[in-house]
Amino acid sequence: MIKSKIPSTLSHALLTIDAWREKGENIVFTNGCFDILHMGHVLYLEEAKSLGSKLILAINSDVSVSSLKGPNRPIVDQIGRSYVVAALESVDMVLIFEEETPLQLIEAIIPDVLVKGGDWSIDQIVGSDVVIAHGGIVKSLQFVDGYSTTSIESKIKSS
Repeated sequence: MIKSKIPSTLSHALLTIDAWREKGENIVFTNGCFDILHMGHVLYLEEAKSLGSKLILAINSDVSVSSLKGPNRPIVDQIGRSYVVAALESVDMVLIFEEETPLQLIEAIIPDVLVKGGDWSIDQIVGSDVVIAHGGIVKSLQFVDGYSTTSIESKIKSS
């Protein structure tokens, strides 16, 4: 079941998304590194899923995470991260993207709802203009205080 949530190509993903749309499903899209999954991630993804009927989670590739977070990241490789998030009930599809941002995926998918965490204002969310231009909704969701991969990494390093 987990592997079925991780399409091997974007073309395969788009076929699945088209089938969902034919059934009237509402597509929610979010993205991030999701390195060392924690409670904040889980609650965030559950809230994102509540905004539609299908949740697509795009995770940064290992190269992309390293360029954004530094040479010691990711802690968990992209295959491991994709399998862990795919195991979550709230997540319906996991895509891995190589670029710095998921703009190409957003342009290909055109989700009904685009969400990011609370540290992003709507105008800063990559792809917000695309989604809004197609009549979609863009939301910035609240973070759960005290939970971040960076804080977990710091705690581990100081132990």
